[in-house]
Amino acid sequence: QVQLVESGGSLVQAGGSLRLSCAASGRAFSIYTMAWFRQVAGKEREFVAAISWSGGRTDYVDSVKGRFTISRDNAKTTVYLQMNNLKPEDTAVYYCAADRSWIVRKNPDEYGVWGQGTQVTVSS
Repeated sequence: QVQLVESGGSLVQAGGSLRLSCAASGRAFSIYTMAWFRQVAGKEREFVAAISWSGGRTDYVDSVKGRFTISRDNAKTTVYLQMNNLKPEDTAVYYCAADRSWIVRKNPDEYGVWGQGTQVTVSS
């Protein structure tokens, strides 16, 4: 089982960029599908992006396509979320999650390991 720690959240102006990182510790990071979710207080956790164990397949929610890029470095056991052209509606707590599966999935219930979250705030 891996453990996950997110970093990189901050306050940024609309149109700006941030890169979130999720450092994993523990065994077998490379066989996990990794994903980013986000949550606003009072709302359900929303899928943002996911990447397969090899990095060969990625998936995004429509609202971030063309602005966000998910990537991973298995040698560093880290997954990243590059966020460009940020909008106020991107404001949320962002969570990193791991799924011991070869399938890239969007349902948060499929992910068994979660980080503690990092706050992203985009001002208008």
